[in-house]
Amino acid sequence: MSEFIEVTEHIAAPPEAIWPYLTEPQLHARWMGTRVELDARPGGVYSAWMKEGLRSSGEFVELDPPRRLVFTWGWDHDPLVTPGSTRVEVTLEPEGDGTLVRLRHHDLPTPESCEHHTMGWRQYLSRLAIVATGGNPGPDPNAA
Repeated sequence: MSEFIEVTEHIAAPPEAIWPYLTEPQLHARWMGTRVELDARPGGVYSAWMKEGLRSSGEFVELDPPRRLVFTWGWDHDPLVTPGSTRVEVTLEPEGDGTLVRLRHHDLPTPESCEHHTMGWRQYLSRLAIVATGGNPGPDPNAA
């Protein structure tokens, strides 16, 4: 059974200001991971190292700057959510004085993986909201 989750965050910045934090490695690492490798083009690599050397990885599928980004996702250490086995879609929709960031994570295999990824994405989108508006969210609590 394939599951999906949706997490949203309103960020007080325009889509153009948020987009680089999703596609440029040095900016991405400010809100997620200790080290990030990104090649933001269809077929390009997506990798983020977390605590204890754990790595999420996949590849970019679609990019429509600064509105929509799709990449595959998985964990090197997880036999259920393997690298590239799930799909993450991020949309940036202008809303009022900022942007509604909507993240949909598709193809998660179990309710437990949905719960785990919902908690993680909520935490990371709140960190993205801080950096995209010029703040410092501090060290990534999931990266050591």
